[in-house]
Amino acid sequence: MKKKILVIAAHPDDEILGCGGSMAMHKKKLNEDVFVVILGEGITSRDKIRNTKLRKKQLKNLKERALKANRVLGVKNVKFLDIPDNRFDSLNFLDIVKSIENIVFKLKPNIVYTHSGFDLNIDHKITSDAVVTALRPQNNKFLEKIIFFEIPSSTEWESSQKKIFQPNYYNNIENYLSLKIKALKHYSPEMKKWPHPRSYKGIKLISELRGGQVGFKAAESFYLCRQINK
Repeated sequence: MKKKILVIAAHPDDEILGCGGSMAMHKKKLNEDVFVVILGEGITSRDKIRNTKLRKKQLKNLKERALKANRVLGVKNVKFLDIPDNRFDSLNFLDIVKSIENIVFKLKPNIVYTHSGFDLNIDHKITSDAVVTALRPQNNKFLEKIIFFEIPSSTEWESSQKKIFQPNYYNNIENYLSLKIKALKHYSPEMKKWPHPRSYKGIKLISELRGGQVGFKAAESFYLCRQINK
């Protein structure tokens, strides 16, 4: 039976930034089913007051770009929950947890990728906490791994010395880095110019750096939160 890989991201583009190469690896090399859940709507935090009507066309366009980006990696299963962008803390935490639980217990994924709780971005932190809470050990014997990814311009920008992302798990993406960059092209409005870390050159450089740490030309690095050997 094919393994199911679930990626839970806070915003459109986080899924590709965090583990796009690994998504392609799971799908194209390992022939596993990859599913993506994007919690936040994106864009609306750019306004002082959230106005989805004002941003309706842009939000629709962002979802279309998200679908196209994921298709580059071979992923067709993308679900959007439309939580207010960068306002996750305005919602009841339990409601976010319940939304994730509903998805998880229907899908029964073997591996879950999500954000590190050590990110600067509040939505990333809440996503990480909500995923870990939803996946607490209870009637989920299907689960094998929970893996935290890093997001350039968020993970390394956290200033607390007690919250430093220290990877202990790597995926070789030598054959998939070009696909990751190609997928990110669909998120071009969200990308920045070098020397910003969330630039195409920045993504390539961090992939090469992480690869060099484990003897490959390119890699994605993660923190293995939980692993259950069966």
